[in-house]
Amino acid sequence: MKRLIRLTAMFLLLTILITGLAQSADVSSGAQLRGVWVSTAYQIDYPTQGTSEKQLKKQCAEILDEVQACGLNTVFLQVRPMADAFYPSDLFPWSVYLTGKVGKSPGFDPLTYWVEQAHQRGLKLHAWINPYRISKGAEAEQMFQNLPDSHPAKQHPDWVVKYDGGYYFDPGIPEVRELICAGVQEIVSGYDVDGIQFDDYFYPAPDFDDDDTYRKYGKDFSSVYDWRRDNVNQLVQSVKAITDTKSGCDFGISPSGIWRNRTSDVRGSDTQGYESYSQCYADAVTWIESGWLDYICPQIYWNIGFDAADYRTLAKWWAQTVKGSDTKLYIGMAAYKAGGVDAQTEWQGCGEIVRQLDCNAKIAEISGFALFSYRDLARVDGLTAAVTKYCGEQEKQMQVKEQVPASDSVIDTLIQTKDGVWERIAAAWSGLKGMIWRESTDTGMKKADRFGGLLFV
Repeated sequence: MKRLIRLTAMFLLLTILITGLAQSADVSSGAQLRGVWVSTAYQIDYPTQGTSEKQLKKQCAEILDEVQACGLNTVFLQVRPMADAFYPSDLFPWSVYLTGKVGKSPGFDPLTYWVEQAHQRGLKLHAWINPYRISKGAEAEQMFQNLPDSHPAKQHPDWVVKYDGGYYFDPGIPEVRELICAGVQEIVSGYDVDGIQFDDYFYPAPDFDDDDTYRKYGKDFSSVYDWRRDNVNQLVQSVKAITDTKSGCDFGISPSGIWRNRTSDVRGSDTQGYESYSQCYADAVTWIESGWLDYICPQIYWNIGFDAADYRTLAKWWAQTVKGSDTKLYIGMAAYKAGGVDAQTEWQGCGEIVRQLDCNAKIAEISGFALFSYRDLARVDGLTAAVTKYCGEQEKQMQVKEQVPASDSVIDTLIQTKDGVWERIAAAWSGLKGMIWRESTDTGMKKADRFGGLLFV
């Protein structure tokens, strides 16, 4: 009788799982990407301990050891921060951030070393590129003047536009796109990278001075803005074609978190902020719909409950946008904002990052996250421990999934109990035989129930 009651209860549970509870949400299938950006621009994350070969290699190993210890599995290494290179390039000079002098070799190939060391630890490494930026910031003018005469910007001054004190390649010039693609090809052909990534830097602003370029190349467009988006789209499409030639090499972009506000476009998000579509001419929706990206990693750098751009609202909007596409969704998270000391701020300590990770876990289409940036793991008290705990829970869930038998039907969901504890429930069955798992995301306790003539646990 007890066995019958238990079996009946489990079938009822399966029915509940199928229909869904108000407080439940699916967990994405497959391994989650758990990433961190390692920024080299301005030496934010690397190098920070000196620029000799020994020091560069030592810090690389330390960073990757920490990433591995946290349970993260992917590093986004910035290899072209300012039209330069963290590897020996035929197109761009050695980065000033490596040795303190542009064009000076560090005595070894850092990208080769990073890739080898990452793979030895079971980590993936994506090469992060800023496609158009030549120099920016307080020292932008001096940086530009210090570029060698062989630099493409010096060889082709007509390719360069000065804006707000910085220098940029003009995205509307076909030869500029060819240069950027050639730089991507160098990396894809020469290194065992797991991906190529662009971030949110495209056109710097709407008042970018490209009138002459538009007159020369934009005759098929009635709007300079549509023409600019097409210039970026052409680059994106071309880079995807390059990465497609190499198995296991993904192409992704990490745009700012708002594509368009709903007040500008009914397809947009319920937000009131900077629009990447109209400010830097990054049309992420077109990229997704056209299949030009393997993944999108929007930078949702606002807290849950922020009126103008709520994290949860945007996470759900991006999830809906990628739904049914071949583009995976990872969320870029603002670790750099965590650690606020003001008791009134949502960013005090690491609580907001934890809440956002929990939010991600409840949205089926979210396949991972990336933290900006590495240095904040150590800077923010408790953040390393919180990330390590979360990643450990993700690993436990994957181990349970690997035990699921071949089945006609599989359900995997999170349910919150009355005392506020989130429990993961997974069920798999074929006909009248199957298994149910329960796992507390707080305690890690597991329970398995088999039904259909098999042993109950």
